[in-house]
Amino acid sequence: MKNSPHDASRVVALVPAAGQGVRLGAATPKAFVPVGGSPMLTHAIDGLIASGVVDRIVIMVPAELIERARHLSATAGSSIPVSVVAGGSERIDSVRAGLTAAPEATHVLVHDAARALTPPSLIARVVAELRAGRRAVVPGLPVTDTIKSVDAHGVVTGTPERAGLRAIQTPQGFEAQLLREAYALDLPATDDAGLVERLGAHVHVIPGDPMAFKITTPLDLRLAEALLAERPVAQAVPR
Repeated sequence: MKNSPHDASRVVALVPAAGQGVRLGAATPKAFVPVGGSPMLTHAIDGLIASGVVDRIVIMVPAELIERARHLSATAGSSIPVSVVAGGSERIDSVRAGLTAAPEATHVLVHDAARALTPPSLIARVVAELRAGRRAVVPGLPVTDTIKSVDAHGVVTGTPERAGLRAIQTPQGFEAQLLREAYALDLPATDDAGLVERLGAHVHVIPGDPMAFKITTPLDLRLAEALLAERPVAQAVPR
């Protein structure tokens, strides 16, 4: 896959896959838990490849699983380069390792392996926004439940208006230099966009997709299995 002559961008997808998946109750790191017969990581790689907008993939896994991840990426039959590097004890450490391994990137996608059923079309839309000039782009869905803020004693302290709330998904896309600057802050955050927000940069939210849900609990896994059984073979998205 090559960029068009007028597009000198290099889009690198970073896939943190070092999480243990405690809430899933699995004996293996979550990214390696099978869904429909294949590990979540394989599905995530396949979706990135099928999007047709990624130039390279970097996977961050526990050091002892590097060879296993390399085998999985090789059997995926990738038409683009896939690298595997050691991740860290925390997600933020893994993403930092991925950034270090991708110095050529002009744009970066950070995509959770646990969002294994993410449609390639959603990935393509995030990249299209980046190429149109957005510096930070995240997909999100409207919140349907009523959300309460509570204190340490479980007492409600507020009810935010849900019309202005979004449940954020991945891939989260960034101008590479912006994300590097955000990680240089070395501050805690629950997602990469949160770090970018600390710099004062605008993060643009585009419509997400229900299929990009995160497989976190046994119920999520059962849902993914059921959906995957009905899912047609992914088709590449034209660039």
